[in-house]
Amino acid sequence: MLNPQRSLSELPKMSAASQVERAVLEEEFNWLLKEEVHSVLKQLQDVLKEASRRFSMPTPGLESQLKQENFILGSSTMDQVKGVLTLQGEALTQADINLKVAKSSQVLHFQFREDKQWKLQQIQDARNHVNQALQLLSSHDESYHFKTGAEVNKLMDAVMLQLTRARNRLTTPASMTLPELATSGLMKMFTPPMPGDVMVNFYINLSKLCLTVYQLHVLPPNTTKNFKPAGSSVLHNPGAMFELNNNRFEVSHVHKVECVVPWLNDTLVFFTISLQLCQQLKDKISVFSSFWNYRPF
Repeated sequence: MLNPQRSLSELPKMSAASQVERAVLEEEFNWLLKEEVHSVLKQLQDVLKEASRRFSMPTPGLESQLKQENFILGSSTMDQVKGVLTLQGEALTQADINLKVAKSSQVLHFQFREDKQWKLQQIQDARNHVNQALQLLSSHDESYHFKTGAEVNKLMDAVMLQLTRARNRLTTPASMTLPELATSGLMKMFTPPMPGDVMVNFYINLSKLCLTVYQLHVLPPNTTKNFKPAGSSVLHNPGAMFELNNNRFEVSHVHKVECVVPWLNDTLVFFTISLQLCQQLKDKISVFSSFWNYRPF
């Protein structure tokens, strides 16, 4: 049985011990706010500057001009479509596409007109989000004093939001309907002009540059086939139907070829590292917060 007298006599000792522990924790937490937070912010800036640099690599010897890279897109399992794409930062400056028509084995050749280039919106958006994250970090330089853990968490949440959006732009291509593809500006960029029964699309998926070619056939006006327009999708399958200018079409063949873009792979790694650094700092803040749950750290 507990001795009530003994328990009461130990209270001042326990209180003194908890006060010492609290003082130590206060000191550690102040060090975290003053020193370690800025150390992590510096690491984040260094990593994200590397990521940002990948989006705008200069040409060796010509620092004012973005580096041009050629990518050969093909497949080891089929040779219906082959493409050579020239990527310069966020823009496709040249595309050279060969398409072997399924029925006739005729090879069609298309390339961008010399006055045209195609902006890859995914890369542009990802770069903008990285730059916004860098602006958030640079607004809290080493002279800035964080007063609470909540303030640090607010900054980390804002940075993580931009990084997640940047990553999602590269990992989640935009869905499009077939009429949207057929009427997009991309279809007007080729010479010779694309025939009415061929459509193309370019997009980024993770670290890959993808080219999709759709071959179509017109459905007869009096067809008894059940017509059901396809919805929005990144990649449409054979059999998908759509209507455009009072004509009905069905996708007969789909060809997809792709190629890894090494610097896009680098940026995805940088995003992962940065998100981990943010989360680790938030976790450290939460450890201290649990000791003072009545106080907003």
